[in-house]
Amino acid sequence: MINVAIDGPAGAGKSTIAKGVAKKLGFIYVDTGALYRTIALNAVRNNVIDSTEGIVNMLKDTDVSLGFKDGVQCVYLNGEDVSGLIRTPEISMGASKVSAIPEVRAFLLDLQRDIARKNDVIMDGRDIGTVVLPDAQCKIFLFASPEVRAKRRYKELIEKGEDVTYEDVLDDVNKRDYQDSHREIAPLKPTDESVMADTSKLTLDESIEYVINIIREKM
Repeated sequence: MINVAIDGPAGAGKSTIAKGVAKKLGFIYVDTGALYRTIALNAVRNNVIDSTEGIVNMLKDTDVSLGFKDGVQCVYLNGEDVSGLIRTPEISMGASKVSAIPEVRAFLLDLQRDIARKNDVIMDGRDIGTVVLPDAQCKIFLFASPEVRAKRRYKELIEKGEDVTYEDVLDDVNKRDYQDSHREIAPLKPTDESVMADTSKLTLDESIEYVINIIREKM
């Protein structure tokens, strides 16, 4: 099986680019961020998002799984398709919180590795190359400037009807970068083998082709 690990900060376009690349190469796309967002959503629903102990206790009654509808990945929480509920700023910050908890990471690790064992996958997240798939044949660290990432996220949220300002989104991006890169467990960082890919000045189509070329060179 061919495993491609794509890591990078929030808003770098990892998910959108990885989806496009997977479609063109015929690979399975695994959005690991969606898994952490789903845990965060459950924690918010159970009013334990600010309690590490509460989140850990909640896991025993939490079932998270991935499925595919018409080739599109969907994420399920206790059997409910929550794909459309996990992309808000509140859940984004919650995902950063829960992802710093070792028990949460262990809870999701086996699910992610099992999918990679059975399929040619492109998996994106914060620690895919370093922790989840350390033996991946191709590792890419995808990034863009905080300002570019905030503009992309702001446009996405406005199109969804969210009431946000660019300044607030930029502040969230910077806070999340700090949280993700300074956490004790699996901090966001490239590996020695990672190809550094800056998409700040690239369109989506250009970014997809750029990543495909990197994968083909590695293969």
